[in-house]
Amino acid sequence: MNWDQIEGKWLQVKGSLKTQWGKLTDDDLNVIAGHRDKLVGKLQERYGYARDEAQRKADEWVKTAGEGSREPHYTQGR
Repeated sequence: MNWDQIEGKWLQVKGSLKTQWGKLTDDDLNVIAGHRDKLVGKLQERYGYARDEAQRKADEWVKTAGEGSREPHYTQGR
């Protein structure tokens, strides 16, 4: 996925984000709303990451965010 897709499918992917970073609150998720810069800021705030580290982690997450939605986990490898 890319950030445009994340923003468009926010309701579907925000659970994945909450799983990845449990310190993010529901209010944080509502503020982030699929925006990369807001996620980076919240990661800095909640986890104490430097900006470049938060950006890297956010970009790593977005690359894998859609993997679960393409195919249910139990059918992988068929």
